[in-house]
Amino acid sequence: MKKFVLAACVAALGAVTLPVSAQNIAIVNGKAVPKARVDMLLGQITKNGQPRTPEMEARVKDEIVMREIFMQEAEKRGLAASADYKAQMELARQGILIRELFADFAKKNPVTDADAQAEYDKFKAQAKGNEYRARHILVEKEDDAKALIAQIKGGAKFEDLASKNSKDTGSAANGGELGWSAPDAYVPEFSQALVALKPGQMTDTPVKSQFGFHIIRLEETREAQFPAFEDVKAQVVQRLQQQKLAKFQEELKDKAKTDYKFSPN
Repeated sequence: MKKFVLAACVAALGAVTLPVSAQNIAIVNGKAVPKARVDMLLGQITKNGQPRTPEMEARVKDEIVMREIFMQEAEKRGLAASADYKAQMELARQGILIRELFADFAKKNPVTDADAQAEYDKFKAQAKGNEYRARHILVEKEDDAKALIAQIKGGAKFEDLASKNSKDTGSAANGGELGWSAPDAYVPEFSQALVALKPGQMTDTPVKSQFGFHIIRLEETREAQFPAFEDVKAQVVQRLQQQKLAKFQEELKDKAKTDYKFSPN
């Protein structure tokens, strides 16, 4: 009888103390749900740029408690002992550990401002040259292109004919306008014809490419524009980080002793 009373007191005490713990957000079927789970999930969400709001915190708490309910049911059914579950858990463990390895490498091998500036300067030097603002009309048949050239020479507006006839629907909506681009942004046949023109000039004969026949008019030229360093710094840093990580991965692969033959890249 004494043992029974003692056991009942212990159980009652446990039922009282668990809910009031500041470390838990709930008790599900007698099992505590730690607040640390909420903090971890919120940290992952806010790391991706989403703001932390009371509404988000409430949704995350709901999610964590629901997960505990579902987990308990899965464990009750013995699913944690299944071979499929264990295989998936091993893959998840590997993925998380590898992610931590790469995060650790990135933390210990940051891209410096000097690295980013040097990479920016290299690309900026390569971007020297001219940019061209042009219009074009693209049709399938050469005879159709010749007929349109004749109409333009006869006084028809290039923009109107482009809107009505060009099969390049993206530029046709703007009267054939292609915007500013370097010549190498186009297929070779197009770029060769484009750079041979002077502002205001149009190709006298159709220009054939893999897309059909083009009529090209050069509007104007300018020196190649390049964005300011601060405007593209984030992209430059990301590119360098990816290069560093790729080199690190390759070094680990080369150092590994294995009889496995990797497929060629």
